[in-house]
Amino acid sequence: EVQLVESGGGLVQAGGSLRLSCAASGFTVDDYDIGWLRQAPGKEREAVSCISNSDGTTYYADSVKGRFTISSDNAKNTVYLQMNSLKPEDTAVYYCAAVFKGGLTTAQAVAIMEGMESWTKGTLVTVSS
Repeated sequence: EVQLVESGGGLVQAGGSLRLSCAASGFTVDDYDIGWLRQAPGKEREAVSCISNSDGTTYYADSVKGRFTISSDNAKNTVYLQMNSLKPEDTAVYYCAAVFKGGLTTAQAVAIMEGMESWTKGTLVTVSS
């Protein structure tokens, strides 16, 4: 069974840090682009970051550049999102998604992720001011 399970969310004060984990099972992340997306209350889901495990290419939304870092541990089949200098506007449910790399650019993979209709449970991040 193909599965992605997020963990690591929680309540943190502004300026704090959290590390989210996305554990994959049923497939190997080596050939996939793995992305983190988030959805805040009343807002649309947006892509935050993505990593291409085949070539190491990364993507970050402008709102998180310099604060968030995505990484992959292929041996553990897990992708991480290190979030530093958190702001109240980072409060959201964070989801991870996977797209088979094939010939896609990372930007194309991100667009596919944003259009997905089926989602995992996600992990809630709450940043207090």
